[in-house]
Amino acid sequence: MATVDLPRPAAMAIADPDRLKHKFSRNIKERIIEMILFLAALVSVATTLGIVFILFYESLAFFRHVPLVDFFTDTMWTPLFSEPRYGIAPLLMGTLVTSAVALCVAIPVGTVIAIYLSEFAPFSVREAAKPFLELLGGVPTIVYGYFALVFVTPLLQKVFPGLPGFNMLSAGLVMGVMIIPYISSVAEDAMRAVPMSLREGSYAMGATRFQTATRVVTPAAISGIAAAYILGISRAVGETMIVAVAAGMQPNFTINPAEPASTITAYIVQVALGDLPHGSVGYQSIFAAGLMLFLLTLVFNILGHWMRRKYREAY
Repeated sequence: MATVDLPRPAAMAIADPDRLKHKFSRNIKERIIEMILFLAALVSVATTLGIVFILFYESLAFFRHVPLVDFFTDTMWTPLFSEPRYGIAPLLMGTLVTSAVALCVAIPVGTVIAIYLSEFAPFSVREAAKPFLELLGGVPTIVYGYFALVFVTPLLQKVFPGLPGFNMLSAGLVMGVMIIPYISSVAEDAMRAVPMSLREGSYAMGATRFQTATRVVTPAAISGIAAAYILGISRAVGETMIVAVAAGMQPNFTINPAEPASTITAYIVQVALGDLPHGSVGYQSIFAAGLMLFLLTLVFNILGHWMRRKYREAY
């Protein structure tokens, strides 16, 4: 009877059942790990979908009583009055004005800090400055709020004597200081990721360090810098405690930062404290306001994604 010679790997597999068992066990472990990682990623997606569902579901109950036209066009937000009016414009204006003031501080200062730390600072200075920036970003926002109320506002009143005790200018300035670490850290990481060959080529052409930083490194890292700006905008729009403490909680349809106003997040905090009964139209208005805030942040994120793609293609 003729014998059939098996290939060596096949013969070893048949002759070594422990090896097959080990391979099968390893595949099972890999599948389990893959499933755990998939579930971990699914948590964030499911959480986002749950938030969107709750906002839309509760907002529909609010819009059954308040027409969409009145919600977007009315310039009065008085849910506690005997004849309530629900125009989102005052809250939206307060959110945009305080965010604009904060970004006027955070974007230029954060960008300058990022350029300095990335291109000019010695190693020892960079290693000492980074922890201080991270510490600044870790201060509780309620501390920033009272800092704006008891220190920044009296300081501004010496410059502008007619400035009220609650105002958007003070809140916006302190918000800008709070956002600086977010912008500078992300922007600096983007600049340090630029290949050193680009810097060396610029130096070889006779450019100075400042010219290299502003005309070579910054354009090359513009997609990451834009991401830092969008992060700062989202952080400013969603800030709650600073504006609740320092800007006042009175809705005011104005673009003057020297006046008091309320933001969307501050109003949500006000209602959460129990000023309106649960289940009422006024209480449901916080979900409509939250939906507006969610859409506003979504618009900024889409804009940031478009900017990153545009500048990445350009460079």
